[in-house]
Amino acid sequence: MTHVHVITHENRRLYADSIQQFYRLRHQVFVEERGWNRLRRPDGLEVDAYDNENAIYLLAIDANRVVGGQRLYPTLLPHMISEVFPHMVQRGVPQAADALEWTRYFVVKERRIGRTDCRLLAALQEFCLEEDISEVTAVVEMWWLPRWQQTSFKVRPLGLPRLIEGQPCIAAAIEISSASLEHVRKLAGLRGPSLVRHGMPIPPARQVPHVAA
Repeated sequence: MTHVHVITHENRRLYADSIQQFYRLRHQVFVEERGWNRLRRPDGLEVDAYDNENAIYLLAIDANRVVGGQRLYPTLLPHMISEVFPHMVQRGVPQAADALEWTRYFVVKERRIGRTDCRLLAALQEFCLEEDISEVTAVVEMWWLPRWQQTSFKVRPLGLPRLIEGQPCIAAAIEISSASLEHVRKLAGLRGPSLVRHGMPIPPARQVPHVAA
């Protein structure tokens, strides 16, 4: 059974192997599959300056194997859009306590058909609702936009598309809402909450809807 685990500086010691799997899979997906050669490393791990104590990982884990993941990072700190891609944003980089940057999202190749993708997208909305986050920002390839439309994610472009690594990409902000969470759960037939917070306190209860399959 796949669950999405919340990993922060607070409980990272419990997930040392999973974090290493995540870094190795990122190298496989982003460097070897997608050709982001500037990220290539001889150790086969894709790690950058934002994999630090402020990073939050939501990892899909099935029987101790990482099958997908994503990273969130505070926008009040220097982050990828503010430091690497400010030219992608036309009217100032969004920076707020209730906004996180969303990066390094992937699902392993053999799980790209099935529920893992929707489970991770639901986990994103669920985690942000629990943490009082109102939006996430990201720089993504344009083919993400129809995927987000399918899941009823509300997307606000932050600038015009530009080429990155030969692909047209756009900076965007995605609204966090109970409606988006409910829709993505229904789309995949997910039964309620997806998150596991092993070794972490459960946040004060917010009304995150439980949707039966």
